Amino acid sequence: SDPARMPLELWVSPVAGDGPARRLLAAEPRVGLNTVLDDYSWLDEDTLVACVLPEGLGPAPQRPPLPPGPRIQDNSSGATSQNRTYPDLLKDQADVDLFEHYTTSEIVSIDIHTGKVTKIGPPRIYCEVDVSPDNRFMLVSWLEPPYSFNVPAGRFPKRVQLWRRDGSLVREMAALPLAESIPIAFNSTRTGPRGIGWRSDKPAELSWIETQDGGDPAVEVSPRDIVYSLCADEAASVGGNGDSSVQPKVVAKTDLRCGGIAWCDDDLAIVFESWWKTRRSVWNIISPGKPEQPSKVLFDRNYEDAYTDPGSPLSRRTKWGTYIIAKIDGERKLLMEGTGATPEGNRPFLDLFDIDAGSTQRVWQSSEPHYENLGSIMNDGNFDAPIAIDGLELMLSRETAKDPPQSYVLTLHDQGKTTSDRKVTEYPHPHPALRDLQRETLRYSRADGVMLTASLFTPPGYDSVRDGPLPTIVWAYPREFKSKDAAGQMRRSPYQFSSIGDTSPLLWLTRGYAILDGPTLPIVAEGEEEPNDTFMEQLIAGAKAAIDEGVRKGVVDAKRVSVGGHSYGAFMAANLATHAPELFAAAVCRTGAYNRTLTPFGFQSEERTMWQAPTVYEAMSPFSTAHKVTRPILLIHGESDDNPGTFPIQSERYYAALKGHGATCRLVLLPHENHSYRAYESIMHTLAEQDAWLEQHAGYGRV
Repeated sequence: SDPARMPLELWVSPVAGDGPARRLLAAEPRVGLNTVLDDYSWLDEDTLVACVLPEGLGPAPQRPPLPPGPRIQDNSSGATSQNRTYPDLLKDQADVDLFEHYTTSEIVSIDIHTGKVTKIGPPRIYCEVDVSPDNRFMLVSWLEPPYSFNVPAGRFPKRVQLWRRDGSLVREMAALPLAESIPIAFNSTRTGPRGIGWRSDKPAELSWIETQDGGDPAVEVSPRDIVYSLCADEAASVGGNGDSSVQPKVVAKTDLRCGGIAWCDDDLAIVFESWWKTRRSVWNIISPGKPEQPSKVLFDRNYEDAYTDPGSPLSRRTKWGTYIIAKIDGERKLLMEGTGATPEGNRPFLDLFDIDAGSTQRVWQSSEPHYENLGSIMNDGNFDAPIAIDGLELMLSRETAKDPPQSYVLTLHDQGKTTSDRKVTEYPHPHPALRDLQRETLRYSRADGVMLTASLFTPPGYDSVRDGPLPTIVWAYPREFKSKDAAGQMRRSPYQFSSIGDTSPLLWLTRGYAILDGPTLPIVAEGEEEPNDTFMEQLIAGAKAAIDEGVRKGVVDAKRVSVGGHSYGAFMAANLATHAPELFAAAVCRTGAYNRTLTPFGFQSEERTMWQAPTVYEAMSPFSTAHKVTRPILLIHGESDDNPGTFPIQSERYYAALKGHGATCRLVLLPHENHSYRAYESIMHTLAEQDAWLEQHAGYGRV
């Protein structure tokens, strides 16, 4: 048998020069790291702060051989509490005991030179220890009882405090109660301070957001959110020890749901707000050091519209190791990096954006036959020097349709008019046997005029005229949109490298199949419409359009088309096999949800409950129409699936319903696997099951 598992050890090693790695925390005595909820971070260049196993921790508590009594949950108060279907919740006191045993830790500081360990926080369920940029304070949070059997640990009561680095209390920042009643609608949020964290442009200043609508987006109120800040030194100057007499400052107010702030300095910060129902996104410019100055709207747009996406500002390092928005030449000018979506495909770009003038200058853009993406600024080590265009060095990723991404350092010259680059990686091709696979980006329209996109892959050397149509796998994942124009936009590039994962459908190129990978299957609901009211009609129309285009190309054999997907894609595949048997010969459904009555408080992008839209829930559930299935369906599921809504019982009950009506079906439960499969044995078995199923029902018959 395997030896007893010892606590995690913590080691330190020099990154330059000679010297061996040294152990700081040893497994014996039991002073090991506890990384269940947090782990360790640098307090300064000589000191680490870490969450460790509490002193005197014994063995894990054993579940009683017999239950001590019934499991009881009570709602005698009549409170309304709607929650999505969460997995792996606490179920009884034995679970609570195990939860506390494995998550409880102490906070210690460790001198990396002497190895001295100093306790600075008593045993608690610490979930975050966040050191201030200047290393003088810590933001510490932990969970407290009462726990819940209805929501995950992230909604348990939580206490957040500001400490000095020695563990002494400065101020309590939040004492959040159990959150079992957050509305299920999108843009709902927990009441009380949220997003508490350090400003990246200040040595020790906290910021956070507080909702003004009770966390309920249905409540009309202005402002909806307020952003506050608090200087740790000011809070500590009044004596600390919990004194809260220093009032926080109001930094910004938003009428939509605030998503956070990107900091630069007292002259510049960007406040992000958005609204799900309208897909509206607003960026506001503020001057944090000049609260009397009104905010200015920088962008107000539909975030589904990829063609008008202005990109995101590049950031630079500070002397504290944090990142702030990079100002160019010390002025209110930003470098905006974006995906560059166009009707011809994505062409990532870099723009110089003048905030005050509202003007944009294109500095760089990816060009064919490469697909290039920019990353971090590389020459920002002089923290006092402004970032300039001339001589600017950026990390660059470059790939082609046949060659994998390689990293370069790109240098801009003459205001970006010329560039030079230096290659820094030489990764081999991950699957050389498929280097010459053929890929074509298809653009075609649905019956109602919505433009769609798909990637059509064929094996190396394939010729449709010579070889004729191929058995084809359609692998997809439907998505919701608020407009037909946004749904029809091109969001990929013909020059991107085709990465092949361990369970990718592209593996079947080696078996002589064609693959329609990622055909867009938008479910559109404009205005006040709800997308799922016409889910099936739009889903079938999109699938039919993709297959018709493949047939028109002479590649797809219409009689040997299978459909597959993972998670919501599996749900899609089951519905298509049921309601469009004229299109598909078989289906492969991995780790899906098939009975929407088991997710009654919303799923995917559906905000309505089952009781508000019963016909939608029933019509979308493959379980409800198991008696209509005429095509073979393969169900694969991780036996320990921890994804909300996709409990293994979904596949088990769907299989029972299919079998009960004489459908050709097969159920494979993978032991110890979660929502995605990781073990070598599980992956290889999944591939074998899929291959046998496809070959028998929609392939070459090589069984």
